[in-house]
Amino acid sequence: MSLSLEIDLLRSFVVIAETRALTRAADKVGRTQSALSQQMKRLEEIVDQPLFQRTGRGMRLTYPGERLLVHAQRILRAHDEAMADVCGTGLSGAIRFGCPDDYAAVFLPRLLRRFASLHPQVQVEVLCAPTTRLLEHVAVQAVDLALISVTESASDADIIRREPLVWVGYPGVDAAQFDPLPLALSDPDTLDHLAACDVLQRAGRAFRIAYASSSLAGLTAVVRSGQAFAVVTQTAVPSDLAILSGEPAWPALPTIGITVKYARKRPAHLTRVFADHIRATLPLL
Repeated sequence: MSLSLEIDLLRSFVVIAETRALTRAADKVGRTQSALSQQMKRLEEIVDQPLFQRTGRGMRLTYPGERLLVHAQRILRAHDEAMADVCGTGLSGAIRFGCPDDYAAVFLPRLLRRFASLHPQVQVEVLCAPTTRLLEHVAVQAVDLALISVTESASDADIIRREPLVWVGYPGVDAAQFDPLPLALSDPDTLDHLAACDVLQRAGRAFRIAYASSSLAGLTAVVRSGQAFAVVTQTAVPSDLAILSGEPAWPALPTIGITVKYARKRPAHLTRVFADHIRATLPLL
């Protein structure tokens, strides 16, 4: 008798792969850890391959597991699209979504493309601004939810992904020729601006703000001119700029967390679905 990949098993497998822990996966799918373990045992019997390796930090995919994850995500997307189309259960409406420039440049295309494939009738309206400005928009419900940066130690935040802050400069430009060190930074109340000033002050390195803007494009343009250095999240570093480290001029910067913030205590169902999509997709990008 031929075996087949069951949708229910694949859905549980994807959640475990994304959360990397049975406890968190069990909460998300509404099953017990024992039931999830039995499902994964069944799936491993079907594919005749070990899919997970237990480590001290949770569940890690094996190589066959990584290969299956790609297929499972594609199968589930096609399944959900078909069900929404045939049964008329697809979501519709509009979401007002806030996102910082650097995350928008790196994450937004794939986040929106995947969500649109599942819910083609939903319109996502995007507002780009630094986290501090987005929180102001959230406070007055000008957006439904926002992707924001928080300190890594933020105890009340459900951190979805962590990103190190890094120094960037134009290749070949030597920081030693500048005194004070010229910086191109975001708004004064943003985490990258505060972190840069803090670590340089503690290191005793003189600096000046040569350019201040909430626009990532503006900051990177000044860096490309060779007239200043900037601080950005590592994932947002353009390919033509260099990450600077290992010298006294570049003290270590902190890592920040990424999470979502709702505008309402009881967000609409569509907003919650989009937030769940972000939580499931962002760690994989």
